[in-house]
Amino acid sequence: MDSNNTNKSSEEPGFRNTIKEDLYEDSLFKNFYRDIKELKEFYISAEKKKQLETMSPFKKGFFVTVWILKSMILKLTPTRRLLLLAGLLLIFISGNFEITSSDADIKVSMSRALLGGAIVLFVLMLELKDKLLARDELEAGRKIQQALMPDRNPYLEGWSVWLYSRSANEVCGDLVDFLHIDDKRTGILMADVAGKGLNAALLTTKLQATIRALAPDYDALTLVTKVNNIFFRENLRNIFASLIYFEVTPGTGLIKIVNAGHFPAIVFNKDGVKELEKGGIALGLMKSAEYKENIYEINSGDILVAYSDGVTEARTEKGEFYGSPRLFSLLSGLYNKPVNEIGDSIVASIEKFMLDARLSDDLSIIVLKKQ
Repeated sequence: MDSNNTNKSSEEPGFRNTIKEDLYEDSLFKNFYRDIKELKEFYISAEKKKQLETMSPFKKGFFVTVWILKSMILKLTPTRRLLLLAGLLLIFISGNFEITSSDADIKVSMSRALLGGAIVLFVLMLELKDKLLARDELEAGRKIQQALMPDRNPYLEGWSVWLYSRSANEVCGDLVDFLHIDDKRTGILMADVAGKGLNAALLTTKLQATIRALAPDYDALTLVTKVNNIFFRENLRNIFASLIYFEVTPGTGLIKIVNAGHFPAIVFNKDGVKELEKGGIALGLMKSAEYKENIYEINSGDILVAYSDGVTEARTEKGEFYGSPRLFSLLSGLYNKPVNEIGDSIVASIEKFMLDARLSDDLSIIVLKKQ
């Protein structure tokens, strides 16, 4: 590789060019509006949001500003909180102050507002530093998750397979995996750990490792039962995960499904869309929970779809949900498409529905088509 090109690519972008590009950014105002909305969502509690519903626009704007500032200040460390308050106080105190040296005839005059602004800027720099460090760590975690993800189209004799998972944030609380156990068994699974962010991502990785370790030694039903016992024993009581596990016999249409609190899988063909049986209790909620194994014979041309709640609960900025009826209607017209087109069509439909809204939850999809 050319060292000159490497040096150029590693250089920081020019400040002036970056600001110029920012000013010509097409979605500048949309991003600003979205940031304001997310600021409100993050800092204002559900109880206070209900209070806002009865206020006039002027009163609502005042209280939103006050509550956001109060919540933001309370989330700071004690040192930064005191510095910020001191900086804000100096900004609103008019006049200058002077510093005189006793050893030399030196007198320095400085605006109190300027000093206050410098203190506030210093606190913001400290907070930004923390955010950038956290983002780097989350980015490293995201890369690890991506490395553990199976191929988008893994080979399975007699089937076409399409796997997809996208996080709402930097790291993902959903799990999609493909396990070639032996010549007679292939495991395909989807799990959704409650919550989002780093906690869910860590438990997702742990769940994946547990399933991969146990899958070669147990059938589908026993595997899910043992995973539940481990998840219950080693996690906090308020942490749970849904799981749907498919055990496929390569070269045949035989498929076993064990569902632990996940959305039922969907089977569709030219005759319509059918939702399969619901599952048992989610992982981690009850020790020694009992699950049921359903066995199906999938015919050639039939398509089976599993999805996480990020699909049906994707919503617009006004809060309208994508919903199951919209998904079923879409699938009814895709029965003659290959798995890649089916999966891409689902994702494209969700993105079109959401417009400029962001994902509120991780999005995962499995599409299996019997050849």
